[in-house]
Amino acid sequence: MPVVRAAISQTTWTGDKESMLLRHERFARDAADQGARVICFQELFYGPYFGITEDAKYYDYAEPADGPVVQRFAALAAELQMVMVLPIYEQEMPGVYYNTAVVVEADGSVLGKYRKHHLPHLDKFWEKFYFRPGNLGYPVFATSVGRIGVYICYDRHFPEGWRELGLGGAEIVFNPNATKPGLSNRLWDIEQAAAAAANGYFVAAPNRVGSEDNEYGDLAVSFYGKSQFLDPQGNFVGDRGSETSEDLVVRDLDLDMIRQVRNDWQFFRDRRPDSYTAITKP
Repeated sequence: MPVVRAAISQTTWTGDKESMLLRHERFARDAADQGARVICFQELFYGPYFGITEDAKYYDYAEPADGPVVQRFAALAAELQMVMVLPIYEQEMPGVYYNTAVVVEADGSVLGKYRKHHLPHLDKFWEKFYFRPGNLGYPVFATSVGRIGVYICYDRHFPEGWRELGLGGAEIVFNPNATKPGLSNRLWDIEQAAAAAANGYFVAAPNRVGSEDNEYGDLAVSFYGKSQFLDPQGNFVGDRGSETSEDLVVRDLDLDMIRQVRNDWQFFRDRRPDSYTAITKP
């Protein structure tokens, strides 16, 4: 298997959709200039993180998975010959919305999408006001850079989906986030690392950074960035992104490491699905 150069980006809300789209086009071009062959943006990348409040005006950010934003970046993917993971606010039909990531191949073709399964409904994370729970399972997409899966933000607290992606053959799992200080700080340091080690794959986790007080004023939170790559042993691949400012993190991922780590540990061989009963019950 090849060494894959991958990129993840982090930024804060600029105040309008078009400037966010332009900023992420720049991230993609800068990543391509550095030799990256795949990039993933942060959760709900072209808007604010509107879960801070419950306000129907943000429904207007939703669009179809083949809508203008995806078409625009699919054309860019083809131009740059880069695989892209695009975390969008998806409209299936008016009134039916999902927190979704669309996976685009390097030729610009749309391979499919993942819909976030686990939705928080906590202070300043009012996601059940905006989204339905995901209903497409845990797909793994065969791309020109390897087999990739997606898990979105709050999903990461649930180990079952990480394992589903591993059993589906994922080699890199992208986990776009909008994560703020508080209960999650320690979990941010350990959850993706634990998932990577338990399943023997790479994890790439972009996060938002900075305060969106230009949208929410005193209600705004400060996202802490620290976008990160983890290897199949659970180690960070290079430094993490900035805690305070925009960043583009580009790292080389040696996919041969997956086979070596899985052969060393044999976690998949030693699983006992016949003995796991309570975790499948509602």
